Amino acid sequence: MKAAKPSELELQVLGVLWEQGPLSVRDLLPLLPDGKERAYTTVLTILQGMERKKLVTHRREGLTHIYRPLVTHEEVVQPVLKTMLNHLFSGNPAKVVQALMNATEISAEDLKQIRKVISQAAREAGKNGDEQ
Repeated sequence: MKAAKPSELELQVLGVLWEQGPLSVRDLLPLLPDGKERAYTTVLTILQGMERKKLVTHRREGLTHIYRPLVTHEEVVQPVLKTMLNHLFSGNPAKVVQALMNATEISAEDLKQIRKVISQAAREAGKNGDEQ
């Protein structure tokens, strides 16, 4: 069964779990990137809903539940990016990159990584072109 589409808050929870690994509610709470004050019970309720949606699972360690994602970053991000690309940017990846560059402060190190990703994509495209 395919996992349900996560809400904005669920995406934040998944992002933290992907980056940090399995966590308890108490450990997860201060790591949510939007910085909003939330009650322990609020985050617990979100995680329980995410479990019903097959986005996370938990194991017990004494009285504590430790949550981990059941979905990968790629499984969640790829459909979101494809929808955004098609609906907001007319299917044009260059427009997405330009919008990202305009909306974000990009360091020299970020640019170096971006160039590396683009170079790798160009090599892959060249290989695929040779095979056809």
